Order: sequence, then structure tokens, then C-alpha cells
Amino acid sequence: MAQSLSAAGVSVSFEGLSALSNVTLDVPRETVTGLIGPNGAGKTTLVNVLTGFQKPSEGSVTLDGETITGMPPHKVRQKGIARTFQSGRLFSDLSVLDNLEVTGVGLGLSRREAANKAEAMLDWIGIPHLAERMAGGLPYTDERRVAIGRALIMAPSYLLLDEPAAGMSAEEASDLAKLIRRIIAEVKCGVLLIEHNIGLVLNICDHIHVLDSGEVIEVGPPAVIKASEKVRHAYMGTQADAEGAVL
Repeated sequence: MAQSLSAAGVSVSFEGLSALSNVTLDVPRETVTGLIGPNGAGKTTLVNVLTGFQKPSEGSVTLDGETITGMPPHKVRQKGIARTFQSGRLFSDLSVLDNLEVTGVGLGLSRREAANKAEAMLDWIGIPHLAERMAGGLPYTDERRVAIGRALIMAPSYLLLDEPAAGMSAEEASDLAKLIRRIIAEVKCGVLLIEHNIGLVLNICDHIHVLDSGEVIEVGPPAVIKASEKVRHAYMGTQADAEGAVL
């Protein structure tokens, strides 16, 4: 059986309002899968379902063929599914090193093992100089890199990145793309990239799913997405999205 993190027929309703409707998505290992869509399309809700933060009203989530629907977030993380959040969610009153170390301890490592893993991860990401900085005082883009480093502790099988390029310059987004390629090549996990930077998504993703109003409206490689009238129409909702999409 092919290894993948999969959602099948997932629907989510909040007080009668549909946030997701019959969504199916596969995130294979060692590939970058894109998830795009206008604001309010349901992207983060889907990520929450995949990582146990939101129970679906209908449908299922499977990890390499094992059903994990409704499993609590800490159990999902122990199973090898890691994520970042739009808001970063670092422990602001701890140092960067301690933020990574806490994750290792939470995953069952001893303090010494966790500290060693944390130091090695900061070196691998290229931010060892931030080790003793307080997380609450980090610039936005450094906060994103620390969050990715924390998610990579214990080499997860799947990494879900929720808008990691938000607020980044073109050069910083290019560095992020290089980092994601390294993650695929060296960690060999599957990456789900949820992003408004459509140029980044088209550049780095092997396969892309497009959500609009909680429904998948297009699926395919970058060339198919770029040529899609459905996608173009979905992004006409705001001028900023339309200009940024370059579809």
C-alpha cells in the first residue's frame, strides 16, 4: 500500500454552516502537495481535521492505511504528523532552543536527548544563532523558521505547513522553497503546503488541490492549475489575490 496521509469525503459543519463539503485529498510521502484557495475556502479547517484539532462531521482520515479519524492532536503528532500554525504558536516566554526541546520531551525524549535534537535541528535549519533568543521577541520570518524546526523534531512522516510564507519577501520565500526541498530530500516526509503565495506553490508543488467555499474545485499538477478557468474565477474575489495569483 502506498504511504500517504489521506482525507476521504470529509465534511465539516459549524452550527449548520458548511465549512468543508465532501473533500478528498492525498498527501504522498516524499512529495510536496499544495493546498490553495481564497480566504475562507476551508484550508485551515481541513488541516485541523488532518491533525486532530477538528473532528469531521462526515468522512475519514487515514495515515498509511490506518484510520485516525477523531484521534486527539497529541496522538496524531506521536503518529508522525506534524504541523505549523498561521500564528506561529511558539512559547513566547521560552528561548528558541527551549521551544524545540519542549517538543522533544513531549514526544518521549529525555531532557538531554531533547536538547541534543534541538541543537542539531537549529544547525540543520541554519539558525543556531537564534538558540538563546526569546521566542516572543523574534521577527515574524524567524518565528516561522523556528516553528518549522519545532515541527521537524523526531523526523515526522508528514509535515503540514499552514501559510509559512506569510509576510515574507520574495528572497525569504525563495529561501523557504529551498528549505522545503531539503526537507523532502533529507527527511523524506510528505509535505502539505497551505499557502497564499501562489507563485511559491506553482514553483515547488508536485500536485495541487484548490478549495473554494469548502469544496475541491480543481486538482492537478501546476500546469493544470495555472491553466484552470475554475481557479482563475475563484481568485477573482479580491484584487490582491487576483494580482498575486499570476494564473
